[in-house]
Amino acid sequence: MLKIENLTFRYPGRKTPAIDNLSMAFEGGAVYGLLGSNGAGKSTLLYLIAGLLTPKSGEVTLKGVNTRRRLPQTLSDIFIVPDELTLPAVTLGTFVKINAPFYPRFSEQDMYRHLATFEVGDVTRYKLTSLSLGQRKKVFMSFALACNTSLLLMDEPTNGLDIPSKAAFRRFIASSVTDDKTIIISTHQVRDIDKIIDHVVIMDNQTVLLDSSMSEISRKLAFISTADSERINSALVSLPAVGGAQIAIANDGSYDTEVNLELLFDLATSKRETINSMFNTVYKQ
Repeated sequence: MLKIENLTFRYPGRKTPAIDNLSMAFEGGAVYGLLGSNGAGKSTLLYLIAGLLTPKSGEVTLKGVNTRRRLPQTLSDIFIVPDELTLPAVTLGTFVKINAPFYPRFSEQDMYRHLATFEVGDVTRYKLTSLSLGQRKKVFMSFALACNTSLLLMDEPTNGLDIPSKAAFRRFIASSVTDDKTIIISTHQVRDIDKIIDHVVIMDNQTVLLDSSMSEISRKLAFISTADSERINSALVSLPAVGGAQIAIANDGSYDTEVNLELLFDLATSKRETINSMFNTVYKQ
């Protein structure tokens, strides 16, 4: 549904590109986790996908149409939730009245269902600017998902949310996936999304280190806890844990473990050749 071909982008005045010759594809009916450290190019990629930035070369197409053309039928099928929100000093009702007409599939019923998932209470009487950061994010995300666009882009959506709200966010996403919707969540807080994504994209130094489904990762890697020093020393990567360590090892077919995104990220960024050989990821050194 979404295709990126040979995409390169450089901010004015900078020698190093923010995105360098990137190609990849995103399917419908899936939730993608776009992972990377700050400055890895995640936010830039989302804005290029949305057609808000002009690439130096290459293109992004949604359903075969270049998103940078900014055609009405494309704009009405993409919604982006930015990291930093600036909402107008109006009530939710007024906000919906002004913005919902741009999205033909918007459902007010869906919006209030999503608000209920977030347990935000009655916010209709207040201006959006008077809400806390967490409430503003919940309201905006509820509106975003209620627009029922084919493509939903979310940049650090769990920033500003407390622990119960992060749990609600996971329920919010899990209950909203449909066969014709693609959700891309950009974050460096990997533990917030590890149970809801179908596919992982790890970025570093302006390019992609890993682009793989969670099921493929589980087939090729096992993530286990151990106190065995020999196993820890021979692991592909390890993280200290109470009583030992969490480790990632090659899966010989005898393991069926959940993917540990924190370990996976460390492995992808510290041992690129290993990831490249296991997943056939092509990257620039």
